[in-house]
Amino acid sequence: MRIVVAIGGNAIIAEHERGTWVEQRANAAVIAGQLAALKRTGHELVLTHGNGPQVGALHVQHARAGGEVPALPFDALVAMTQGQLGYLLQTAIEEVDPDVRTATILTRVRVEADDPSFSHPTKPIGRFFDDEAEARQAAGQTLTVAPDAGRGWRTVVPSPQPHEIVEFEQIAAMARSGALVIAAGGGGIPVVRRSKGLAGVEAVIDKDRASAVLARAVDASLLVMLTGVERVALDFGTRWQRDMARLTASDAERLLADGEFPPGSMGPKVESAARFVRETGGAAIVTCAERLLEAVQGSAGTRVVPDAEGPSATAWSSPTSVAAA
Repeated sequence: MRIVVAIGGNAIIAEHERGTWVEQRANAAVIAGQLAALKRTGHELVLTHGNGPQVGALHVQHARAGGEVPALPFDALVAMTQGQLGYLLQTAIEEVDPDVRTATILTRVRVEADDPSFSHPTKPIGRFFDDEAEARQAAGQTLTVAPDAGRGWRTVVPSPQPHEIVEFEQIAAMARSGALVIAAGGGGIPVVRRSKGLAGVEAVIDKDRASAVLARAVDASLLVMLTGVERVALDFGTRWQRDMARLTASDAERLLADGEFPPGSMGPKVESAARFVRETGGAAIVTCAERLLEAVQGSAGTRVVPDAEGPSATAWSSPTSVAAA
């Protein structure tokens, strides 16, 4: 079975960490163990990853360099993080299991030039700042800052919808050859189609949405999105919290429309899972990195399935209706 696994940039730099290379290597080692174990079961694997902390740090480095070095546009910064994190993950996986062949493919993702996000940037990247003025200084002259999740100020950038994985054929061919492929890092390098070909644009694409487009393009049967919790939950953080073992695509879409899932965290994952299931008839899983292998085997995580495989069910009870939740 061909599986696309999407990991968040925050899985490589934890919330309480500064983001040193030593910290990132240690976190990558945890993920690598699960990926190598899954690869040994015989599946074809394509790995995608977020880059929010890393691309934000790169931007701050450029902004603070002032006139010493020329600043680079965001499409170039995304390309840099694809190489950086691809190298990190390849090394970590090969240290766990030298027999697993790995390859990183620089991946462009086509977006539309008239996407509304270019006028209304909303995707937070980089570190939190307590002070708005400090955040603006770090963002530089061309970018916007905004409060994020009540934890401080962050740089925000456009996050257009992904429409096409430019290198999907190369990614699929590499996966067929038996390699564990790392692709579409950071949501992919954002490009638009011009009269002379593809051109980069200043944006960061949501990696969950890009992963769903990639999974469809390479004919994956399963899309797995890794996050900080084992399962998708209804009424998260309250005494009525219900962890879900299974969600139908229709229930997932209805809950999204009702505002059940925050747009900056679980929302894009559930949206992307439902979209992939609708468009392919496959399945999607949302879980944490530590439970990846168990989730694929069916004993952990939240599985989003076609309506015909419903109904939805909590993790501790018989099937239940969540239509009115």
